[in-house]
Amino acid sequence: MSKTWEHYHHAGRHHEKAAYHYHEAAKYYQAEELEKAAHHAYLAHGHHQQAIHHDAEAAKLHAERCDTPATPMATQGTEKKSVA
Repeated sequence: MSKTWEHYHHAGRHHEKAAYHYHEAAKYYQAEELEKAAHHAYLAHGHHQQAIHHDAEAAKLHAERCDTPATPMATQGTEKKSVA
């Protein structure tokens, strides 16, 4: 499993957890249970920050992979060697 995929996977899980906690925070806020709402909002924020971190790491790894020029297999064996 590639590191890029792992970061995307972790980002997705943190996005899911953040969405859950935002939903719970909204539910508690509606019920005027502000302490519980604040707690869930805090947890949601933390998961959101982790998701952003993993998204950025995955994008960085992907960019590094794409910036590396690939040499076609057909030209690798046909390069002429200089005689010294």
